Amino acid sequence: MKLTIKITKPILLPHWSQDLCITIPRIVCGYLLAFNFGAAKFGMPWSPTDANLGFFEVAFWFPNDVAHYGGIFAITPGFFAWMGAFSEAIGGLLLLFGFQTRIASFLIICTMLVAIFMQQINNGLWNCLAAMGFLWVAIFYLILGSGRFGIDYLLTKNKI
Repeated sequence: MKLTIKITKPILLPHWSQDLCITIPRIVCGYLLAFNFGAAKFGMPWSPTDANLGFFEVAFWFPNDVAHYGGIFAITPGFFAWMGAFSEAIGGLLLLFGFQTRIASFLIICTMLVAIFMQQINNGLWNCLAAMGFLWVAIFYLILGSGRFGIDYLLTKNKI
């Protein structure tokens, strides 16, 4: 129980306005991951209809992309495609609402590192920028947690 609280409880900044300012990137990045990047690969109620995805279904093309990374990704591309799409769609939602922010950030960090170094790096640094932006935001929230304006704070404000 103490570990769960420790992982969940955010670090609060000295003034509420500072916490409000750090909430903005969390909401924007969470929204973009959940409703744009993740929804195109992972079946969510708001996924584009032309993607023809069932609930929690991975886009047909994504495991093939993942298999091309080689190594362990080629052994179980379906699993890694599902985990990557899940971490973008569901991790993005968790980030958006500030719920289990550090766990969501960890999943997003793993996914963005794969996106940068296995998918985009050979296409030039410019193509890595979106994944790098999400990576840095996720690292920030892995350290701080959701801040004062997230579900994590509401769940832990009277604990420890």
